[in-house]
Amino acid sequence: MRVATAEAPLRLAVFISGSGSGMQALLYHQESKPCLHETTLVVSNIAGVAGLDKAEAHNVNTVTIELDRSITDRNERREAHERDIMAAMEEHGIEAVILSGYMRILSSLFVRAWKGRLLNIHPSLLPKYPGAHAHRDALADGATVTGCTVHLVDEGVDSGPILAQREIEILPDDDEDSLSERVKALEHKLYPEVIDDFSAGLL
Repeated sequence: MRVATAEAPLRLAVFISGSGSGMQALLYHQESKPCLHETTLVVSNIAGVAGLDKAEAHNVNTVTIELDRSITDRNERREAHERDIMAAMEEHGIEAVILSGYMRILSSLFVRAWKGRLLNIHPSLLPKYPGAHAHRDALADGATVTGCTVHLVDEGVDSGPILAQREIEILPDDDEDSLSERVKALEHKLYPEVIDDFSAGLL
């Protein structure tokens, strides 16, 4: 992995599937000071999501690559989708991938190609509460503390090496929505800081 400089920042692709609030927080971070990374491309697997408009408002290149439903075999369809994504990334000289609310599980094909350069943020203190319903699971478990985790992605689900965590108290009157909003605010601070360290070769 190349150690970036302010003159030659690390070229990132940010993967989204929705509102892109985390991506937007990263863009504000990159614009706020000299940075060792830049968002070169935003990739969405769903057309028309709000995150694409936010990226374009920051003059960031965007691409929407949806699943080709004409391919009937599920594995073939998935790999064709990811090959199309990787081709777009190659066109833009991407050096690392930032998953930010991307709601697809990547195949081994993709993970192997980008291992060590593929980051994700998860809304729990992993290894607790992996998967798609972390807030619901934490509340159902009666947890008093939760948070967020930035980790490298491996072939498992939310199981890759942990890079950083930040925790927050679960309040007695929290529900999924309120907890999600408070954890999201934490994510928007932690993720850019970890990407700073990652780009500087400190992780």
